[in-house]
Order: sequence, then C-alpha cells, then structure tokens
Amino acid sequence: MTRFEGYAVLITGAARGIGAATARRFAAEGARVLVTDVDGEAAEMAAAGLRERGLTAEAYRCDVADRAAVEAAVAHAVDTFGALDVLVNNAFHCSPDAPLFEDGSDDAWAADLDITLTGAYRCARAALPHLAASGRGAVVCVGSVNGLADFGNHAYSAAKAGLVSLTRTLAGHAAARGVRVNLVAPGTVRTASWEGRDDELAAFAELYPLGRVGEPEDIAAAVTFLASRDASWITGTTLVVDGGITTGDTGFRAARRGPV
Repeated sequence: MTRFEGYAVLITGAARGIGAATARRFAAEGARVLVTDVDGEAAEMAAAGLRERGLTAEAYRCDVADRAAVEAAVAHAVDTFGALDVLVNNAFHCSPDAPLFEDGSDDAWAADLDITLTGAYRCARAALPHLAASGRGAVVCVGSVNGLADFGNHAYSAAKAGLVSLTRTLAGHAAARGVRVNLVAPGTVRTASWEGRDDELAAFAELYPLGRVGEPEDIAAAVTFLASRDASWITGTTLVVDGGITTGDTGFRAARRGPV
C-alpha cells in the first residue's frame, strides 16, 4: 500500500512503542517521516532502522514541553521534506498515583498535563499553518481509554480527557482550513513500559472481551487510517481501539451467575 506516497509526517514520542510502530506504518506506506522524541539518540536509532529498510525517515530531538523545540522540529520537517501533511501527537507523561489522592504532588500533576496535553497543543499550534497549506492536512492525537473512563492515574487521565476536548474544538476550527483532527483512544498496549510484567499483561488480557491486550501495530493501523484519504469525511472524532474493554464491566460479567 502507498496511501501516503509523497506525504510528510511528523510524529512525537516516536522512538519506541506506539510512536515507533506508527512511524514504521507511515514509512512503509510511502511517507517521509520525521521521528521526534525527547531521547534524540533513540529517535536516531528508530529512523536509522527505517532507512535500513529502504524507507524515508529522519530524526530530530524534540521536547514537547519546550515551545522553541517544538517550533524548531516543525520547521525542520518543512525544511527537510518541503511540506508537512500529517502531525501525530503521541508524546505523553504518566506519573504514578500517590496511595492517597491528597498526597499527590503539584509537580507530578503539572508534568502529566504539560507533556500530554499542552505538548499536543504546542505541536498543533506550530504545525497548523503548514498542514493547512498542504491541502490534505491531518492531525491525529493518541489519547487513551483513561480519558473516557476510570482506569486510574488521575493526572494522566485528566490530560487524556483534555486531549479529547482539544481534538474536538480544534477540529471545529481547522475544518474551514482543510485540516482534519481526530483521536485514537487505545486500551492496554504491550510496550516497553510493560517489560518484565508479563503476568500483569496476562491478567489484563482476561479482562478484554477480545481476549488479548493491544499491540503497537493495532494503534498504528488506526492512526494511519484517520490520517489517510480513507477518512476524508471524518473529523473531531474519538476512535476507541481497546479490544472492547469500554463496552462494560467485564469483571461484573464474569462474576454474574444469572439475570440481574
């Protein structure tokens, strides 16, 4: 497939996990991809891996908490590729909850919101003029089911819920400029953050109606769909990609022995 032949794509948090899988999918479908990450060395390794496969990818260190760094990354994409057609807001920060809500720290709350939500705002603000100029611009945000229901992590969940709202309001603004804005909300996905925790993932898999946790490629497929012409009449939506976990209380269903 070459749905993105000639497209220029910038992905944040793309050195590993969902971001790296998304970069692979875009590049495999013909896009020129700028792999950005706060870990510049890891971003370069990810981009080099794509180039080794004959794909087009460059790397750029970008901290989405830094407005100047974001603007420099967008400028680098435009300078390198001549345009910018797709922005994927994937970078995030997730702080563990304190045992008691009242023991939570301002710093943890601020970090989750600044990187996960405000970082996406900074990137969209810098990219929007270029996306509008492309004539086929799209923004895809990577949210979470945490932004839709209670799965813990107060600050991270609040940031992801805010990202749903930002997606909706930005879609309303950007539509007149020819830019679509959508969000993918994943459930549990097997990434490096779960390394060494296979027992936990196996326990989670039993809660998912489809019987497994997600893989980064599952989310990459949804992101690329929303960025493509296949989704040309879709904007402002949240596409839940979660193996069915938000369909209902799976624990209750398993415990039920008869009609309620």
